[in-house]
Amino acid sequence: MQGEKLRALVGVVMLLGMLLGQSTASFKDCYVECFIFCMIKPSNSAFSCSIQCLKDCIIPKSPQDIHATHIHDYCKLGCASSLCSNISTKQSPDGEKVESCVGSCSELCTKN
Repeated sequence: MQGEKLRALVGVVMLLGMLLGQSTASFKDCYVECFIFCMIKPSNSAFSCSIQCLKDCIIPKSPQDIHATHIHDYCKLGCASSLCSNISTKQSPDGEKVESCVGSCSELCTKN
């Protein structure tokens, strides 16, 4: 049992090392990294980690003034929270499906 936990931890560390080594992170990379770190804490659920990581990866870290792009980001966050937050599981963040879902929200939020 201990060996399995150690192998899983080593795998997570290696994955995170690869993700952190990339200079330009895509939404998928941001989401997967955030989700894995969040799920390390046993009290966190896949749903709560999904919502937190959607927020962290969609909304800019240091928003300046509210303008059109920020309004679009908040629209995208609301849509993604509603439609994309149930895709990830404790076993898999499924970054590609979440990224695709968030992309469809981006399209929805740009329609007039």
